[in-house]
Amino acid sequence: MARTAPELLATTTAQLAPDPHSNPLIPLIARGEASRDVLGTLALEQQWVIPADRAAFLHLAGRAREEPEAAGFFAMLAEGEALAAERLKSFARACGIDESRTRSYAPLPGCQAYPAYVAWLALNASPTDVVLAITANFSAWGGYCATIAESLRTRYGFTADDCAFFDFFAQPAPELDERARAAVQEGLDTGILDEEAAHGYGRLLQSYEAMFWATLRGVA
Repeated sequence: MARTAPELLATTTAQLAPDPHSNPLIPLIARGEASRDVLGTLALEQQWVIPADRAAFLHLAGRAREEPEAAGFFAMLAEGEALAAERLKSFARACGIDESRTRSYAPLPGCQAYPAYVAWLALNASPTDVVLAITANFSAWGGYCATIAESLRTRYGFTADDCAFFDFFAQPAPELDERARAAVQEGLDTGILDEEAAHGYGRLLQSYEAMFWATLRGVA
């Protein structure tokens, strides 16, 4: 029997899931031991990541002319990045980041490797393959954001508005999940999905995500 999209998404996510103890920074934030400088650097790096990812997702949506379900998935992701950018402003302010600091900030290569690779995927990969890869990656990112949001409230005294960026990514997104399933199923039904390529993309995404957190840990 042919596999279904939910089965493939579940197995790919499980195969690519990082070791729960591999992130060197999240435990520090969870315990309230990460400095405000580290949190500020996280905000500054995300000010670069979010618009870059949004542009990449829009490009993928535009490229997916023969993959309409994938196009819808990436259009929704781009809308989400625009909402996240608005929520990021309050977190940055709470970390003491003003416009002058934003303009003068030099981003860290280890943190920007992830969006650089997303941009590479937007230019070179089949959109449906990227749907599978990036959906698997989002599972770990959502868990990290949930931990950060909780700690910002309980350990750092941040307000609900200050935590909204992380709450946004931590909360369930059933409509986006449904669009991912539809896109992957479309890829299976048409034969356009290359599971091996998608798995390779997902592996690199997880590696670059790990690099992001390890680089921030170096700031601490």
